[in-house]
Amino acid sequence: MTSGSDFDSSVTPPPSGATAQLHTSLQSALPPRVERFSFNGSGSEYFGIWIVNLLLSIVTLGIYSAWAKVRKAKYMYGATSVAGSSFEYHGNPLAILKGRAIALVLVIGYQAALALSKPIGLVVLAGFLAVMPWLVWKSLQYKLHNSSFRGIRFSFRGRLGDAYIAYLAWPFLNPFTLGLLSPFIHQRIKRYQHGESYFGQTRFGFTASAGAFYRRYGRALLIAVAGIIVIIVCAALAPVGQVAFLPGKALPLKFMFGFIGVYIWLFALFPLFMTLIQNLIWSNTTLGTSRFSCQMSWGRMTFIAITNVLGMIVTLGLFTPFAQIRAMRYRIESLSIDMAENLDDFIAAPASELAATGEGVSDLLGFDISL
Repeated sequence: MTSGSDFDSSVTPPPSGATAQLHTSLQSALPPRVERFSFNGSGSEYFGIWIVNLLLSIVTLGIYSAWAKVRKAKYMYGATSVAGSSFEYHGNPLAILKGRAIALVLVIGYQAALALSKPIGLVVLAGFLAVMPWLVWKSLQYKLHNSSFRGIRFSFRGRLGDAYIAYLAWPFLNPFTLGLLSPFIHQRIKRYQHGESYFGQTRFGFTASAGAFYRRYGRALLIAVAGIIVIIVCAALAPVGQVAFLPGKALPLKFMFGFIGVYIWLFALFPLFMTLIQNLIWSNTTLGTSRFSCQMSWGRMTFIAITNVLGMIVTLGLFTPFAQIRAMRYRIESLSIDMAENLDDFIAAPASELAATGEGVSDLLGFDISL
């Protein structure tokens, strides 16, 4: 008989090397499980945050905007979840404020130089454009470093030289190609952003080719041209007549039908392009051996965009936070990830503090480059 000191059935011995390898192989052989993203943000809840942020930013002449950004980000991150866990944002308002102060000095300096002399203003502008890739690079680092999921931080490890190629060299050449490089540049920027990002020690990947971007751009262009042709034909078939435009002036009814039709059509094209590109980008983004998928619908996105604009017009802008929540919910809940590995297996990378200069500057100048 084996004594209790020799054998305890309640304790499972650690797996040997061969057993561990077999366990890993069995896990990798299992079909991936699909985890859908969810968003539980509320328009009424966010309205309270939005209106306070707006009023305090006005009263403090914009100083509170750094705190407003952090409050908004914390709410949006916390309302976004996947696999039963939500995201967290750790940005520091004081650090962002410092970055925005530097940005304000740069803008004022440029305006002063331009008022003093156009050549000097152009030199200052050239200098600013020269440092813009560095600002984008720092912004990517800061935003991802201050984002986490299940206690594990994201990070961006792209090289500064690659930022200059993606954000300065290729865009500089684009005008000489009459814009034909635009899809290629878009692909290179997304490959840089997604392909150099990490979750803990696990790297994201980006598999969409430049050709895939050219096909999406081409499809959007063909749809746009086809729609305009249809509108022009329909306007030409409209009854002959005139409609009052200004006192003492009138425009042909055909022209008015055509103008209004083209305007509405061009407005609807933005959701179309956004849907095509977002589906392409996220359906070609990976995390380790797991793969994301995005299934946005143009019709649904267009409906949300049009009703959001109408709501903001009718309420004189007070519908804005509700519009943001509606758009955010649809975009996030169109995402899913095919998990080929356990989320608990990701290893956290060593954390370090990062300056927020790039974050603040890029925000003030309109660069929205976060994942």
